[in-house]
Amino acid sequence: MKKKIAIPVKDGILDGHFGHCSHFALLDVMDKAIVTEELVAAPPHEPGLLPPFLADLGVTDVIAGGMGNRAIQIFNQHNVNVFVGAPQLDAKELVKGFLDESLSFTANYCDH
Repeated sequence: MKKKIAIPVKDGILDGHFGHCSHFALLDVMDKAIVTEELVAAPPHEPGLLPPFLADLGVTDVIAGGMGNRAIQIFNQHNVNVFVGAPQLDAKELVKGFLDESLSFTANYCDH
């Protein structure tokens, strides 16, 4: 299984407001192990821009705290899976929990 997982971060921790994060942690995963990790600056906030931006970087999955329904739809149109309601943890911790299925997701707390 090969994946590239994107997490919106601020100071290495999940940024609860997806569309206004300053950076994305991008973690490449192979056979349930993190292979590489990089930090990419987010483009200026513009509705509908982030899904194609991340898809063009090869992202297959996004882990976020909250995200608007329209953004989720656009990600899905780009064949990117979205998981919302993640706790505010370090990006690497989130991915490890996601991979070993110990990460708990709550409700999507973004309502726009």
